Amino acid sequence: MRIREWNPATAPDREIDAWLRVFNAVLAADLPGEPLWRHDRLREYLSVAMPGERRAAWIAEVDGELVGYVGELLLGYDLSGTAVIELFTDPAHRRTGVGRELLATAAEHAAAQHRQSVTAEVVEGTPTAEFYAARGFARTVVEESSLLDLSTVDWDRIGGLAGRIGAGYHIENYPGGPPDELLASYADAKLVIRHTPVADVEWNPGFEADRLRDSLRTLRARGLRPYVAVALHTASGEVAGLTELVIPAHRPQRADQYDTIVVPAHRGYGLGLAMKARMLADLRAAEPQVREVQTWQAVEDEPMLRVNAVLGFRPDHLWCEYEAPLTSLPRNLRTA
Repeated sequence: MRIREWNPATAPDREIDAWLRVFNAVLAADLPGEPLWRHDRLREYLSVAMPGERRAAWIAEVDGELVGYVGELLLGYDLSGTAVIELFTDPAHRRTGVGRELLATAAEHAAAQHRQSVTAEVVEGTPTAEFYAARGFARTVVEESSLLDLSTVDWDRIGGLAGRIGAGYHIENYPGGPPDELLASYADAKLVIRHTPVADVEWNPGFEADRLRDSLRTLRARGLRPYVAVALHTASGEVAGLTELVIPAHRPQRADQYDTIVVPAHRGYGLGLAMKARMLADLRAAEPQVREVQTWQAVEDEPMLRVNAVLGFRPDHLWCEYEAPLTSLPRNLRTA
């Protein structure tokens, strides 16, 4: 077995094809029924990073054939002590040491880059979750993913829910992201979910607005088409709530709904339900190839879980974040 550093931005097409073949084999083995990925914009998806962040990757080969992969994202700003990894091994080559060697390589690289911890997000109950748990990773975050099959939706009902909003508010949909004149207010709303102070950076809506521009540019560069629905407080023009969704070029039949936020001062007016319903209605017209929408919520976020249930989402999987400190992980992996 050979482990070598791999750059998807410059790799030959045959290696991108091999990556895709193995990744889809893992999906079919571990999550049957999940939509398989395709080649569209895959190279960009694997290689592009936000400003202030860096990517690295390695592949495992046996007899010149790709049998495993680990990608590492070195985060920036308030998360600059963290490396996020994604690792998979061809099902036919599991339990042969491929995963351990890839993980050790990524952990050593992250430690050399002065990271304190490494995290991975996986579906609970899969071999990958068992792999991390067996190597000293602790489960730190649990979210429930839910799926909405658009073929089952009562669109007249969805239209009614989109209009069921408290007086003094209205909803706008922005394909591609919010306009410049809303960026500061939009960023202010997103600060609701920020809890960690940032060393040497004044974390404020102006700073976050620049990060938001960078984020939207990065999404597009990676082949992800963003859509945003915003609840506006009519009197002030301020963003009272938002929901975000992307269509991946490599998996265009399933949309991923990201953050849904209602600013605390504007809660209790039905904004979360109305925004998500409006997003679904507009998505139907703009992206007719989409057959499913996937969303994630913290298991303790009962209000948003109820919103999802009203819209027809059904629970699908538990997604868990596993984390390990880098003070001992590389050494433990090499001596295991």
